[in-house]
Amino acid sequence: MTRPELSPALAAGGRTEAVLSRLQLMVTRKLDGLLQGDYAGLLPGPGSEAGESREYRPGDDVRRMDWPVTARTTTPHVRRTVADRELETWLAVDLSASLDFGTGQWLKRDVVIAASAALAHLTVRGGNRIGAVVGTGSPAGDRSGGAAGRVLRLPARNGRKEAQGLLRAIAGVPSQPGRGDLGALVDMLNRPPRRRGVAVVISDFLAPPEQWTRPVRKLRVRHDVLAIEVVDPRELELPDVGVLPVVDPETGELHEVQTADPRLRRRYAEAAAAHRAAIDAALRTAGAAHLRLRTDRDWLLDMVRFVAAQRHARTRGTTR
Repeated sequence: MTRPELSPALAAGGRTEAVLSRLQLMVTRKLDGLLQGDYAGLLPGPGSEAGESREYRPGDDVRRMDWPVTARTTTPHVRRTVADRELETWLAVDLSASLDFGTGQWLKRDVVIAASAALAHLTVRGGNRIGAVVGTGSPAGDRSGGAAGRVLRLPARNGRKEAQGLLRAIAGVPSQPGRGDLGALVDMLNRPPRRRGVAVVISDFLAPPEQWTRPVRKLRVRHDVLAIEVVDPRELELPDVGVLPVVDPETGELHEVQTADPRLRRRYAEAAAAHRAAIDAALRTAGAAHLRLRTDRDWLLDMVRFVAAQRHARTRGTTR
């Protein structure tokens, strides 16, 4: 299988259109070839029409309990709903400075835009609408509006031409120094209240979970929520390369790290694992689906596998 080749700087100069066109072709070929059916989105999305019942599994929405079937079978069942054909998908796209980093095949920013392209393709193919809020954070000391002062709002529209325009707008967002507020960005999908649909948060989730857990949980009340976490391998462990200069992209601070120290590498790996475990627990508690994409792997294949797993989880155990 040929791995996708993305530009190190996806939105740089006049190559943006060519890169997006190649990306769209790659997404179309892979997803159309492996995902068949009327509803090929990452999540089927909520619906208003009652469907079949299936056995309850931990994490299911208790508001969809099918009490008559539960009483007849003495086993808890939930009522599935048929996904509406016209859904709104909203993206909360984090393009803060920490995303301008990557030691794998791509920058994390590249993977964020590529994931947005796949979501746009899966959404508009069924005539659904897709919109986005894109955050870049605020410089340190900026009191003129925080994260909300550097957010691009893109209204939800349907059609491939509109989806391409949305992707061009996301790819064209310039990098900004400073820390972003992921919680404030997610909360913008809660205000104003939008019709029930699918909400997708794309970020590296480096912010403390307590900053964004509550907005995600609030978002889950009304929407099906998918969290796409973008990870670089150097955020999980350090290589043994001696003295390594490290720059914080959000603050510009420079540090020198002695990576030859095995105890330091072990502590770093343990801290990184603990942070990822906290992210998993926070998203699970919020009821959000979780997809992790890495800069050193085939992100598109990981998305396809995720879709297949979601479909299997939604359909197994159904009863007529």
